[in-house]
Order: sequence, then C-alpha cells, then structure tokens
Amino acid sequence: MKQLLFILAVILGCSNGFGQKLIYQSDHFEELSKDHKTVAILPFKARLELENQNHGEQQLEALQEKEGYEVQNALESYFLKLHKRKDYRVAFQDTKNTNAILAKNGISEKNIDIHTSQELCKILNVDAVISGDLTLKALISKGVSTDFDLISFISGTSDYGRIAIKLSDGETGKLLWKYEKVINRKSGKNTYDIIEAMMRKSTRKFPYDK
Repeated sequence: MKQLLFILAVILGCSNGFGQKLIYQSDHFEELSKDHKTVAILPFKARLELENQNHGEQQLEALQEKEGYEVQNALESYFLKLHKRKDYRVAFQDTKNTNAILAKNGISEKNIDIHTSQELCKILNVDAVISGDLTLKALISKGVSTDFDLISFISGTSDYGRIAIKLSDGETGKLLWKYEKVINRKSGKNTYDIIEAMMRKSTRKFPYDK
C-alpha cells in the first residue's frame, strides 16, 4: 500500500512538472509600454483535434471560431473583475467594439493571423493587443471533466490541449509578454474557470499592474 501511494505521489509530482506554465516578459517592457493607454483583446485562433466526433468542415470551423471567441470573452471578464481590485494603468477596449471594428475591416478569427500587431493596433486605435492560440482535444466551452483519472494520465489522454496568450506592442510589433500552459483536468471545468485559474497563477503582477 505504501509503495502504491509512493508511485501515485511520483506520478502527481510529474503531472505538476509537465503542466508548468511558461512565462516570458520582455526586458524592455517598461520602456516599450510606458505610453500605453488602451489594450484590445483579440479573438483567439483555435484548432480542434477532436477524437471520435464526425464534424463537417463548416461545422468544425464554426466550433473553432466559437472556442476562440470564448477565450476572448473569458479574458475580458477576468480583467474587468480584477480591475475592481487592482489599479491598472491601461484600459481594455470593449470586445464588442473590437470585434465590430475588425468585422468592418473584413477581419475575423479565420484570417486575423495574417495581419501584424502594428496593423491591428492601427485599425483598432489601441496601443497594444492581447492575442493567442489554442489547440484543443475537447470543447472546453461546453465544460469538461475535472476528475482525476489515473488511466487517462498514464495513457496521455488527460490533457485537453494547450493555450498561448501573448501581449504585443502596437508601435514596434514586439512581443512584450507571453504565457503558455497545458490545459488538463486540474485547469478548470470550462473556458472561464480555466482562464481565471491560469491568469491568476501566471504572475502575481500582470505587467500593466501599477
């Protein structure tokens, strides 16, 4: 029994190691962001790798688009909620306005990645953009299981995907901050839970925190 508990402890310890977050912040962040006043959160680029589900091409594209917009909404909710407790030195553009301006310029989740950060900031009239991509094996917007499953962990099917969030400067296009993380059963039960949990743990101070 003690040997079994030891093995489980080792496995759980490894799972924590494999799920570690990767955070990057530019050494020139303060210099490049000193005049930033408004930041836009863009719809994310999502790629679904669903198993045992038959979806047509159009249906798959629609599902991917939904997952990308859900992350955008979840990030906005997180920042708005945190803004009540913290004092940011920047404002976040309303995502409805962001998406409306993008649509007027023929930009959507499908083709947003062909535009540079400088181009998007100019179109949106903001100083920086938060963007990113995610690869998913499950529709996290519909909710996923958070129960630990030893068999799934050993077989490598306990992870639901991976997400990358990045902050880019509008004037230079340079990457200011980036956060990558594996999404697993410990991450949360849906998009909003996952985003809140990962952002809360990403760093004690978000770069724009006063």
